[in-house]
Amino acid sequence: MRERAFLSVLMILLIGGCGSNKAELEEAELRRAAIKRKIAVSERAGESVLVVGGDIITSSEVIQSLLAHFNPVAQKSNLKEFKRWAGPQIEEVVMDRISEVLLYQEAKRQAPDNIDEALEKAADMEVRKFILGFGGNEAKAEEKLKQIGMNRKSFKENRKKYIITQWYIASKLPENKPVTYSGLIKCYEHMKEQSFAIPAKLQFRLIDIQPAKLQISDPNQSRLEQARKSANELARQIRAGADFGELARQYSHGHRQAFGGLWQPVQPKSLAKPYDILAAEAEKIKQGQIAGPIETEGHIFIMKLEEKQTKSYKSFEEVQRQIKEKIIIDRRKEAIDKLDAELMRQVVLSGKDEFIDFCLEKIYEMSNQ
Repeated sequence: MRERAFLSVLMILLIGGCGSNKAELEEAELRRAAIKRKIAVSERAGESVLVVGGDIITSSEVIQSLLAHFNPVAQKSNLKEFKRWAGPQIEEVVMDRISEVLLYQEAKRQAPDNIDEALEKAADMEVRKFILGFGGNEAKAEEKLKQIGMNRKSFKENRKKYIITQWYIASKLPENKPVTYSGLIKCYEHMKEQSFAIPAKLQFRLIDIQPAKLQISDPNQSRLEQARKSANELARQIRAGADFGELARQYSHGHRQAFGGLWQPVQPKSLAKPYDILAAEAEKIKQGQIAGPIETEGHIFIMKLEEKQTKSYKSFEEVQRQIKEKIIIDRRKEAIDKLDAELMRQVVLSGKDEFIDFCLEKIYEMSNQ
């Protein structure tokens, strides 16, 4: 809420600080569009640097943000393999950083002259809020900033950049259109399967007789014949009222024997062979009923269905607020992507591949020291 309030203050300052008429503003926009800003790479103090207008993106900041993530892969592959795997990810990070810089520069260009005071107040509040997050302990807050390569001054400048960039983005967003009921329903149907499905669930007790583990008690019968005889007798006793869990503890060879054969709830599709046969059998019976003996390779099962829940979906009413938030977020993202694309069309991007290659080689080198 506080940040939104400050963004509102910044918007008011912009409106109050612009005395140019419409023709002058349009002319300024045309001049900006005609100027192609160059993004170039250079070297400085042993590292590679992307120069974006008056701002720089250093290889060290990119490397430090990714080193821990890439370290295990870099240690297990050669340089060529590592570049092929990590290159696209580093390129995405670099392009995001370039976009952030361009947005900030454009925000500064379009901000009124009297915006600095409001920015100072907003950034000071962010610093105080950060310190309060450590119970007001400034030393602990400073230590945390040090861990992420910052100090109080750089943190404050970072927040100022963030606030003015968000103000600029907000000023470029289209007017808030109401989210209609039909739009909500359409979005619900689109998200339903992936986001709101409640998968089918089974829970059962199982007596798992495995012929290979039986002791031969009758030389005239094979282990399989003895297993079938034992399973039929156990099924008869259970249907006559015997305690399934107790019989499972005595006779089952399954991994849940000690728990009376009780399995944790599972999704039917997650049952691997040979247990996948149980999902089909569960479809045929109701909760509390017995299925079996069920013979499959290496096993004879007797199953008691404890719970069966078919696939369902969260209702529209349950998730209506979530859907509305997603629509608003998607609208905002679409507007930001459009703004970002417009800014990128105004620049000449050279040296990016060289910069990325430098970062890749440094990460590989540091990971294998």
